[in-house]
Amino acid sequence: MGYEAKFKVWRGDTEGGGLHDFTVEVNEGEVVLDIIHRLQATQAPDLAVRWNCKAGKCGSCSAEVNGRPRLLCMTRMSTFTQDEVVTVTPMRTFPVIRDLVTDVSFNYRKAREVPSFTPPMDLKPGEYRMQQTDVERSQEFRKCIECFLCQNVCHVVRDHEDNKHAFSGPRYLMRIAELEMHPLDVADRRELAQEDAGLGFCNITKCCTEVCPEHIKITDNALIPLKERVVDRKYDPIVWLGNKLFRR
Repeated sequence: MGYEAKFKVWRGDTEGGGLHDFTVEVNEGEVVLDIIHRLQATQAPDLAVRWNCKAGKCGSCSAEVNGRPRLLCMTRMSTFTQDEVVTVTPMRTFPVIRDLVTDVSFNYRKAREVPSFTPPMDLKPGEYRMQQTDVERSQEFRKCIECFLCQNVCHVVRDHEDNKHAFSGPRYLMRIAELEMHPLDVADRRELAQEDAGLGFCNITKCCTEVCPEHIKITDNALIPLKERVVDRKYDPIVWLGNKLFRR
């Protein structure tokens, strides 16, 4: 049931590059990562691609297939017709290292900027008690495999390089929301979200939600509720008056 597929794969490095044409065998049930491995084995032994689990759980093989951010190991060749040209390119938001491998260190820098889980000072390990209903909302965000597809597709950093300094992107705004919603986290992260992580830059286009391979509702369940919490604190006149009176 195999056939010959037409592929265009981006080859290059920090100095530049372009699309190279390949014709490669495809067998039933294969995914795009299988084809990239076959290209390495038969035609392009120096083709660079990052991957690990091949099961959609490590987030390593992120790239763009026909212009859409995807995991190569979760994109089945049956998605495409046999006469369709399949174009594989690296994630556009991050600098290319070589071929399909990009430098995603921006994401790790942003991860270090998020303060860690902060339980009450008088609560000792082993004394944590929570109801399942209290943690279900933030538990959804723990499914993230850090493929960085949401970061890649977010136009705030994709189209405006100078925003990277002031904007953490959906993945780390979601991390802030996860901790802000955690029933045992006592830190107030609303100012961090607005002032340091750039929550105000997000205009909720939902592009991050659309590409999430874990189907996390990043926009509806993390970013919008986080925006509501920030607005309540910063712009609600009653809250503002209460803060003024409390300070006195």
